[in-house]
Amino acid sequence: MKNLLLRRLALCCVVLLFSESALNAQAYKKLHEKAVLVDTHNDVLSSATMRGLDISQDLRGKTHSDLARFKEGGVDVQVFSIFCDERFGKDTAFKFANIEIDSLYAITARNADKMAMVFTPKQLDWAVKQHKLAAMIGVEGGHMIAGDIANLDSLYKRGARYLTLTWNNSTEWASSAKDESGDSVRNPHKGLNDFGKQVVQRMNQLGMMVDLSHVGEQTFWDAIHTTTKPVLVSHSCAYALCPVFRNLKDEQIKAVGANGGVIQVNFYSGFLDSTYFRRQKEFIARHQQDADALKQNGKAEYEIQEELYRKYPAEAEQLRAPFNLLIDHIDYIAKLAGVEHVGLGSDFDGIEAPPQQLNGVEDYPLVTKALLERGYTKKDIRKILGGNFIRVFKANSKK
Repeated sequence: MKNLLLRRLALCCVVLLFSESALNAQAYKKLHEKAVLVDTHNDVLSSATMRGLDISQDLRGKTHSDLARFKEGGVDVQVFSIFCDERFGKDTAFKFANIEIDSLYAITARNADKMAMVFTPKQLDWAVKQHKLAAMIGVEGGHMIAGDIANLDSLYKRGARYLTLTWNNSTEWASSAKDESGDSVRNPHKGLNDFGKQVVQRMNQLGMMVDLSHVGEQTFWDAIHTTTKPVLVSHSCAYALCPVFRNLKDEQIKAVGANGGVIQVNFYSGFLDSTYFRRQKEFIARHQQDADALKQNGKAEYEIQEELYRKYPAEAEQLRAPFNLLIDHIDYIAKLAGVEHVGLGSDFDGIEAPPQQLNGVEDYPLVTKALLERGYTKKDIRKILGGNFIRVFKANSKK
């Protein structure tokens, strides 16, 4: 009799544990489905569309993103990055930016039942209610305005709602984090010069968010002291957890909070895991002959890395950061600046190594699950997933 009672008790415990697990799974999926999820940085236009790939098709194994997987991952608003690197000069960068914008418009027109271009908070709200992917435009790199305020105005009229003041390359008017952190700065002027401050002021007037990812520390502080609107940091992480030039130091994180802005956490393993670049260097050294051949063919450093990862997928998989580090960065920023000042800017399709488990945009529900497990309230999770960005978007938009 005693053994029978023990077996029944054990069975009841198993049933209760199973039921609790099922309820927890249902809870995070329901929360994820109802929340408005905004990703402020995705490079699929420059990394895939401009190479002839069609995001309305199934691109698993080729990209991190396609329209079906945006839907599967619960992405409601995607800011598509307009990007070209430092090899595009004054005569070509602005033109290429417009070609990429043309591409996004064409994709949206071909898939009008699934997505819609949005330029205002009201349009964003409408698209979400219609269960369409709200497609927004962010321009990654001030070199694409080619030193001309008129080009900034033109990009805004075409739909750009943020400009990242620099990419890794400095402009004549703003220094980048990569250059400021190196031995020498390609731009002899650290920070924003007078024209750079005019760019920030004009963005405030237009209703375009000032994006401070990629910028040098002096540029960051000059922009913070110039802007009259809350800033966006579209895809960056915390320096204290991973000390690389692209991440924000504590005083910068606090300053974004005081400004009313938002820091959108990047999913790149190199910005999450402090051991990543050492391990990546060892990986590349093992395949130096391949890397040298790609360099001789004119490939940029980030393109060489992507090619090697595709060629040696098993090794590349081992380099990816643990998933929990992503949540650590979100947690760190939320505790330092406030939960109202952190969000998500994946950099999918612009990175060769997202964290483990996050293989593409379809895996976004895992972030919601992890935040619940960390003890965040549903209200705070909704802020992190998209509410904080929408607040900043509204604060910058023309009334």
